[in-house]
Amino acid sequence: MHPKRGYTGEPPPTRFNMARYCLQAAARATPDKVALVVVSDADAPVEVAEHWSYAQLDEAVRCTAAGLRRLGLEPGARLMIRMGNTSDYVLLFFGAIAAGYVPLPSSAQLTEAEARFLLSDSGARVLAMADDLRIQPPPGVQTLGSTEIAVLRAGDPAMDYADTAAVDPAFLIYTSGTTGRPKGVLHAQRSAWGRRPMYQGWYGIRSDDVILHAGAFNWTYTLGVGLTDPWANGATTVLYNGPRDVKVWPALLERHRATLFAAVPGLYRQILKYNDLREYDLSCLRHGLTAGEALSPALLEQWRTTTAKELYEALGMSECSTYISSTPGEPIKPGSPGKAQPGRCVAALPIEGGEEPLPPGEIGLLAVHRDDPGLMLGYWNRPEEEEWVYRGEWFIGGDLVHFDADGYMHYHGRNDDVMNAMGYRVSPLEVEQCLSQHPAVAEVAVTEVSVREGLSVIAAFVVPRDPDEPDGMDAAPLLAHAHAHLAAYKCPREIIFIDSLPRTVNGKVRRRDLAQWHR
Repeated sequence: MHPKRGYTGEPPPTRFNMARYCLQAAARATPDKVALVVVSDADAPVEVAEHWSYAQLDEAVRCTAAGLRRLGLEPGARLMIRMGNTSDYVLLFFGAIAAGYVPLPSSAQLTEAEARFLLSDSGARVLAMADDLRIQPPPGVQTLGSTEIAVLRAGDPAMDYADTAAVDPAFLIYTSGTTGRPKGVLHAQRSAWGRRPMYQGWYGIRSDDVILHAGAFNWTYTLGVGLTDPWANGATTVLYNGPRDVKVWPALLERHRATLFAAVPGLYRQILKYNDLREYDLSCLRHGLTAGEALSPALLEQWRTTTAKELYEALGMSECSTYISSTPGEPIKPGSPGKAQPGRCVAALPIEGGEEPLPPGEIGLLAVHRDDPGLMLGYWNRPEEEEWVYRGEWFIGGDLVHFDADGYMHYHGRNDDVMNAMGYRVSPLEVEQCLSQHPAVAEVAVTEVSVREGLSVIAAFVVPRDPDEPDGMDAAPLLAHAHAHLAAYKCPREIIFIDSLPRTVNGKVRRRDLAQWHR
């Protein structure tokens, strides 16, 4: 018999509240220390930015929790957040968790139809939204605008953090489903504790760190690396919510003396392309963090040569955040995201079935042990989606990998058709369903295509209904249709017209064969 496998890190306490874990200790030990800086104008002096101390943040979160309690919601009620990267978003997310409710952070890029689907699917009782993102909610859903949120926070004394169990629901995040519909990933309060292996297994985080994150709040990468982990370690986090100009990031790093920077590889590539980093003082930056998509060896080398700093990569997923990473003090193997973080139990399993990990060098499905405290509670009301992701004691995410003799993981693509668009998982079915509704489209298949080393985009391969019609071979109406019905990151960058789609003998589209038509 093989020895018992599983997570070997310290288990979470039985009673555990994620918001309390992130804020209470630092609010007591260093109440006046800056916990959060929200920057709207990258060119403005540091003093102009919005600053929150740990004491202020702790009290505001607990006041928000008290205000939400006043709405009369049942424990575990869902609250959908439809806002930009503002402090209100932060307070609502952690305030809901502090009160024992379940926030649903959503992207500000979602169209009204996409937002309505999340509202309906989650059964959210409350919709908090920015004034410029207002939609008409279905009957029975309470709405909170900026005025109501301010009143909510100021109306009651701060309550104590809810006495929740580690396995109680904490938040719900939506990701692409294999059926083409986004699916809710329900995380437990313990998920914050499950991030502890990352502290030294990826960041090398310290309490004196200033972390600048380039992502949006609907993403677990931002919620975790940008908020949860810095606060659990008494550090300072800087978030930017101004215009998305790639040239602001070096200026923000310099002005706020950031020690850690987190972004997707695509943004690092753009920063290097459109900025002369020699013009900026990046002496405070210890290193960069990257996740969401593969870091190419060429980009890693270019960053090292230009900045004399390292980039530490991590691999994870919405269901378990990151669990494989490179880390300070360990050699980086270009092309590999690193090793399993300390305490994690990770393996490559045979593709066709079985629970015994494969030996080094053999390609299999990447799996994480299901007793990992960072692993989701399950998919929201989607038991059919769970059938293929659990195999005995393992959770399987769909990545094909092998581990080398030194324990480094090497990626070999997906075992399914889920795409990666700037770190967001996107189902081709969702994009195909949208485009198929356009009258000029007879058939459509969507996949990723490589445009150059380390850069892939979403492309739609379209069989036109009538090629002789004026719009029959025109990509512009199809792109406009996609942007009208899908979040920007889900939209294809290219439309490629073809005579027929490649299919198997059983009629299934062979998406992986489509790249041969790419111009």
